[in-house]
Amino acid sequence: MPQTADDMDAVAVRTWCSLALDALGREREAIDAINVYPVADGDTGTNLYLTLESAAGAVEAVFAAHETGASAPDTADAVRAMAHGALIGARGNSGTILAQLLRGMAGELALGHDAGHLRRALAVAAAAARQAVAHPVEGTVLTVAAAAAEAAAHTGDGARTAEVARAAYDGACDALEATPAQLAVLGRAGVVDAGGRGLVAVLGALVEAVGGRAPAPVRGAVAALPVPARPVPDDCAAAGGPAFEVIYLLEASDEAVDRLRDRLDGLGDSLVVVGGDGLWNVHVHVDDAGAAVEAGVEAGRPYRIRITHFGADRVHPATEPVQRAVVAVVPGEGLRGLCEEAGATTVLARPGEPPASGELVDAIRRAHAREVVLLPNDAELRHTAAAAAEQARAEGVRVALVPTRAAVQGIAALAVHEPGRSFDEDVVAMTAAAGATRYAELAVAERQSWTMAGICQAGDVLGLIDGDVAVIGKDVAQTARDVLDRMLAAGGELVTLVLGEDVPGSLADALEEHVREGYLAVDTMVYRGGRRSAPLLIGVE
Repeated sequence: MPQTADDMDAVAVRTWCSLALDALGREREAIDAINVYPVADGDTGTNLYLTLESAAGAVEAVFAAHETGASAPDTADAVRAMAHGALIGARGNSGTILAQLLRGMAGELALGHDAGHLRRALAVAAAAARQAVAHPVEGTVLTVAAAAAEAAAHTGDGARTAEVARAAYDGACDALEATPAQLAVLGRAGVVDAGGRGLVAVLGALVEAVGGRAPAPVRGAVAALPVPARPVPDDCAAAGGPAFEVIYLLEASDEAVDRLRDRLDGLGDSLVVVGGDGLWNVHVHVDDAGAAVEAGVEAGRPYRIRITHFGADRVHPATEPVQRAVVAVVPGEGLRGLCEEAGATTVLARPGEPPASGELVDAIRRAHAREVVLLPNDAELRHTAAAAAEQARAEGVRVALVPTRAAVQGIAALAVHEPGRSFDEDVVAMTAAAGATRYAELAVAERQSWTMAGICQAGDVLGLIDGDVAVIGKDVAQTARDVLDRMLAAGGELVTLVLGEDVPGSLADALEEHVREGYLAVDTMVYRGGRRSAPLLIGVE
């Protein structure tokens, strides 16, 4: 539970972004499943997640720049970073609107971070988002944002920040529940608006960030099933609508953007233009993608241009792609070499800086394959990896996410990878191998803390089994033996040891001898994790 802030200072903004990203990660698939408007392309949850991921990353960068200082960045720096990150990372119709909502809030919160400023920030955000949409429609995220702002406005002058946030959340929930009655396509499909549901998740995170406690689960129609209760009607689909989604960042003046809006409005629909101060994010659905890009060139300098053909399976390689590849996240240089020798495309996880979904998507593209097995090798990357897989699928790549929670599970999965068999059989075999591998890690405690195994002191050696602290010791070798004994008590056939850069080879020799003497018919494999790796990783199959 986050510490109660009741103030939208920089720390609260950082916490909000982190909690919102987690919330959208949990609900991404459910939101994708109810996405029927404006195009039933099942990507609203993914687009919201990717947009918020960019915003959260920008805020983290601001805090990282202040690490050497004695204080946190000020609120203005944090909210401006949040807004800029969302703007440059906005995806799809829903993400572009979310970016404008965050930009609208940032403008007010940069001036102050008490309850009154939050109340005004919500109002400015709702108005700015509505103005950014060429043809606003009720029963969408715009309606939900307006209701949130109105509910917040009704709180008294003496209300605390947490009370304003809670009022906005409750107002958004009520408005979301009413969306099927406002927009016929939602009513026919039996779902609430997908973008509005995403905004409810973001506002719920705001309540938790400033109040210290997450709101109760949403109720009624807001808590829609992960898939529609009945098949989406034919008239909810994209058939008959524009063929392409065009998105780009644009450097241009306000006057040029006004002319661009008029031009793009005549080319297609779902037009949303957000931003300001010379930098804009343009989103539109058109049949002539070239004309939409040309309009941007006439207005200024478009870049990061993304064109998606609705419903088409696409691969855009320079040469013919291979049939199947594996993409693996690795925590050390040594493991990178090991996995690449086995044929995998790797993404190096830096300490304290887990890869963003964009890095995983880039790796999938570099793999240059029609079919990709993605191994995140970290429990904390499950939402990021899922979003990356969804984005790659939209680009025509068949992606299977094997939910590996540690590098040793990834090694086990890679060991049984066989490109010659069918994709589904290969994924099943790799998933089974990873699931049959228990994992452990040795780490050094940085401070006194409560753990599942008791109180640890700074400098203690911690043995984590399946993510939880199970052993607290003073000596690396003895702690490793204790961890092995606990893991092998349930049986095992193969022990995998991955040694960090500074761990002597004598430790591996001692642990191999310990296994050999105490556990018959159990083999041991030893690898070097190299630079950036943990002191010791252990896997038991």
